Amino acid sequence: MARLGILGGTFNPVHNGHLLMAHTAAETWDLERVLVVPTCIPPHKDVAAGVPAEHRLAMVRLAVAGDPLLAVDTMEIDRGGVSYAIDTVRHLAGHHPDAELFFIIGLDSLLELHRWKDVASLLDLCRVVTLHRPGITGRPVREADLNLPQSRGQRLLADVVTGRLSDVSSSEIRARIAKRLPIGYLVPDSVERYIRDHALYGWTNEEAGH
Repeated sequence: MARLGILGGTFNPVHNGHLLMAHTAAETWDLERVLVVPTCIPPHKDVAAGVPAEHRLAMVRLAVAGDPLLAVDTMEIDRGGVSYAIDTVRHLAGHHPDAELFFIIGLDSLLELHRWKDVASLLDLCRVVTLHRPGITGRPVREADLNLPQSRGQRLLADVVTGRLSDVSSSEIRARIAKRLPIGYLVPDSVERYIRDHALYGWTNEEAGH
């Protein structure tokens, strides 16, 4: 059975941490391919400070170009409206009936999973796997923290892995651009050029290093 990863997100903008997350998940769970799925409108995040979906999609395409492990799937942007994981997974389950689906999330999303739309069906259709950033302190996540039935919680916690992840974030990149600080080594070069060429996130010709 093929093992197919799904990495959804706003990607506002996509950065090297996203790419490392996809590769770490593939290495950990022996995934043959990871679909990178940009959201149209995220249900749990404010994108008021962001850019139109077509720009986010274009940057994701640049970021994964030439990487045989990663592929961009535009289903959520094509569908329009609020993007729910359950709708995406149902779509992929129908188009890949012989594949085992692995939905890749971070620890912050795991703690909010009980709030997701139709989470019970989501957990029936795919294996939700969690990547925890190294170096984060605090007590381990417990079943009670997940607010889900015990059988669900045990399965989810068994798939929490501390991986070789970057601590870069999209909000940090946007903040650095606003402060006229460089973003080299945080995003692929092609994405940095796209942000500059399209003056995204308030980029100006006076940015550091240009």
